[in-house]
Amino acid sequence: MKIAIVGYKKQEKFAQGVTNDEDAELIDFLVKKRLNVVPAIWNDENVDWTSFEVAVIKSPWDYHNHLSEFLNWLDEITKLNVKVLNPVEIIKWNSHKGYLKDIAKKGLPVIPAEYIEKGHVFSEHFFSLFNTDKLVVKPCVSAGAQNTLIVDQKNYDERLFEINELLKEQDYIVQPFVDEIKNGEWSFLFFNGKYSHSSLKTPKKGDFRVQHYHGGNISYPIPNAVHIEQAAAYVNSLPQHVLYARVDGVIRNNNFELMEIELIEPYLFLNADEKLLENYYQALIALIS
Repeated sequence: MKIAIVGYKKQEKFAQGVTNDEDAELIDFLVKKRLNVVPAIWNDENVDWTSFEVAVIKSPWDYHNHLSEFLNWLDEITKLNVKVLNPVEIIKWNSHKGYLKDIAKKGLPVIPAEYIEKGHVFSEHFFSLFNTDKLVVKPCVSAGAQNTLIVDQKNYDERLFEINELLKEQDYIVQPFVDEIKNGEWSFLFFNGKYSHSSLKTPKKGDFRVQHYHGGNISYPIPNAVHIEQAAAYVNSLPQHVLYARVDGVIRNNNFELMEIELIEPYLFLNADEKLLENYYQALIALIS
């Protein structure tokens, strides 16, 4: 069985501050497990996708800038009877942040959100709607805090034009700024529905973005078992089994509250740890056997 570990063309752009190459380490580990795995770029015209039985969507970190092309590609390789992990239906659902509405409807805690459709305009009413003086405005299709803006009463006028220009291109989501982000964003990693490990990303002083390439710090404290159980509820709510899920959120009033569930291309914080790589391997074997 030949397995593609799917990435994208310019991974070095997102590698700043990362001391390890997670894809290379994962592939090396899986090869040692006698799996026939090779790296493949999702939009490389030279790749013969008919040669693969399985495509693991690992790090196509530019998908959000080429969404239609990416989703069409997924449909095409599915027609070739390539098994895609995570499942294509899950990826499509997770590609637009409107999925948060579906999760909230199931009664699971989610940071409150409203949506502005492409071509519509941003307005001050969101401050009163959320009873807050600070908002987060970000694209419904995005990654890495791209075009994510903080809006408050002081900068509203200068942000208004910028946001409305961005709304000419795509849908946006509006949420109240969550002060707890200053204490860090937790990521809980699950492989085939089973909890594996977690990380805590904290923003640098004066910033809200937790990504390492924006100056954020990554640590690995032991999480509260209750929070692991709460994070697992989001994975258990999915309609299909997934190879990987990264459940991102904050702790508010000692309870975990979802910011995003990453099912397309999250960094997995495997960190060359053989125990964590083994967790991934066991999940993969279970889903392709």
